[in-house]
Amino acid sequence: MQTTFPQLLLKHASLRPSDTAMREKEYGIWQATSWADMAQLVEHLACGLHQAGLRQHQHMIVIGANRPRLYATMLAVQSLGAVPIALYQDAAAMECVFPINNAEVSFAFAEDQEQVDKLLEIREHCPQLQHLWYDDPRGLRNYDEPGLAALDELIAAGKAFAAIHTDFFKSEVAKVRPNDVAAMFFTSGTTGNPKGVVHTHDTLLNRARAGADFDKLTHQEDVLAYLPPAWIGQNIFSYAQWLSCGYVVNCPESAATVTIDLKEIGPTYYFAPPRVFEGLLTSVMIRMEDAGVLKRKMFQFFMDLAKRVGPTLMDGKSVGVVDRLLYALGDVLVYGPLRNNLGFSRVRVAYTAGEAIGPDLFSFYRSIGINLKQLYGSTETAVFVCLQPDHEARADTVGVPCAGVEIKVADNGEILVKSPGLLKGYFKNPEATAEVLTPDGWYHTSDAGFLDAHGHLKIIDRVKDVGRIQGGTNDGAMFAPKYVENKLKFFQHIKEVVAYGDGRDKVCVMINIDFDAVGNWAERRNLPYAGYTDLAQKPEVYQLVKECVEKVNADLSVDALLAGSQVSRFLVLHKELDADDGELTRTNKVRRGFIAEKYNVLIDALYGGKTSQFIETQVKFEDGRTGKVSATLRIDDAKTFAPVKAAA
Repeated sequence: MQTTFPQLLLKHASLRPSDTAMREKEYGIWQATSWADMAQLVEHLACGLHQAGLRQHQHMIVIGANRPRLYATMLAVQSLGAVPIALYQDAAAMECVFPINNAEVSFAFAEDQEQVDKLLEIREHCPQLQHLWYDDPRGLRNYDEPGLAALDELIAAGKAFAAIHTDFFKSEVAKVRPNDVAAMFFTSGTTGNPKGVVHTHDTLLNRARAGADFDKLTHQEDVLAYLPPAWIGQNIFSYAQWLSCGYVVNCPESAATVTIDLKEIGPTYYFAPPRVFEGLLTSVMIRMEDAGVLKRKMFQFFMDLAKRVGPTLMDGKSVGVVDRLLYALGDVLVYGPLRNNLGFSRVRVAYTAGEAIGPDLFSFYRSIGINLKQLYGSTETAVFVCLQPDHEARADTVGVPCAGVEIKVADNGEILVKSPGLLKGYFKNPEATAEVLTPDGWYHTSDAGFLDAHGHLKIIDRVKDVGRIQGGTNDGAMFAPKYVENKLKFFQHIKEVVAYGDGRDKVCVMINIDFDAVGNWAERRNLPYAGYTDLAQKPEVYQLVKECVEKVNADLSVDALLAGSQVSRFLVLHKELDADDGELTRTNKVRRGFIAEKYNVLIDALYGGKTSQFIETQVKFEDGRTGKVSATLRIDDAKTFAPVKAAA
């Protein structure tokens, strides 16, 4: 049955008014908001926004972390038939200018002083931005800016209006139709300005329901909302599915307390990009390396057992009696405490997406009894295109098409999708819309891949990034940069990788080490260092990275398609790639073209056969100041392997 976000809110408030809708941790204490309280807050906010002049089809930006009042504001905007647009809270001020002007935004919600300062800074570039409300008043007492007010004032005005016009809110909600625009999400803009992806209530809720039905989600789930609300993945998991299922969304106190809050809440339904799962595993391995000999040996024994039989048990298959008994003992001594320590003791379904996840990382979580699966989707498809069924989770695929989805593969290997969750279009950009949506309703994903014999989708890379080696011993071989990058990022000591090779005679990569993991590794070897730049250039660190590169090369050599993508040369960068420096998108995707221009001297050195290269780079600090980081980077060769021919 078609419906809208505000209608679902009123439904939950009517059916179970006293049940918890959201929790927020404040000053170390979890505060609960019931469905009835949420509905009342949304009514007062909607009435206040109406008085302030917000009307149907207008846009309002919200910028901040996951908070009940941020979600309530989004619902209030939708209740009036207007459109909320969440922006990334860690975006620099000037990054907000294009979305605000493109969407002609006059109204804004800002969580705190940091976000208020950001919007005030760009006001001269966005003269139409007239109304700005803040939630957290700390540091804002003496601000005197036209149109700036506390959200509490808006709520109070709306409450007074609602007391007089008792039917106004429900009548406004009733006017909103399922095919009305519900939200707009700005893409990360890896090339050029970001594009506003327009979604309706129906496209978002249809996909939210499809995902919920697939995994049998109910109102009894607990979810931790800790990723940016501006990212459609977080929006689907903690907003669209929250209202579709009626489960509890928990908001951590801050980014710094997420790990602690995860353990306290113990979510039943969890989502994280591979980077988060990598970080959690790295922290576990660091702690185990610092543990006593007996504990390390016990951990290693049971983890070897888990690696051998755990995934088989997760897939619902049988194992020998001895292995089953040993695994049960391991669950008491190691796996159970480990799940509890990670905050996954209650997880029934866990998903990862956005990038490929390493087979070893994927197997680790499944081997200790965590039902980790992969999904495939994008902003334009309202996330859910493919999902992995229980007992069919594999590291090398992203699952089967979910309800309502059709997939076909074009002649050039590009995946085309038809789904009820497809975008309505790109805002004010019919040309870009026509490029991705065919007249008969197929969406061009720009991803290369294929459906395997079991009906599972396998992604190779972005179509535009799949290239060919030209010259040398691998002339004509396929080159898939993201595939190579992800294989290297599977190692706990490597955080980020940028690979080049299309149109060249060999593959070369630039690497970021994981400062925490490598720092711990260095400290245990009494290897002194004076920060990231110094540590990154240590000969011992280069040897560590070289071993990782050569292991990947050995793996690639047995892949008939990608044996030519082995890495010939590498360097370790002197700084971490950063979104503030334009090297990553706000969703932490590598901007390969931008990096190639910025570090052109390093690429020339890699391909020119140099053994070192001086580089000086401007960086932006968190407080907005700029500085420079310089170093002479070492360049190393890596061993490559002859392709292994498949057995006849």
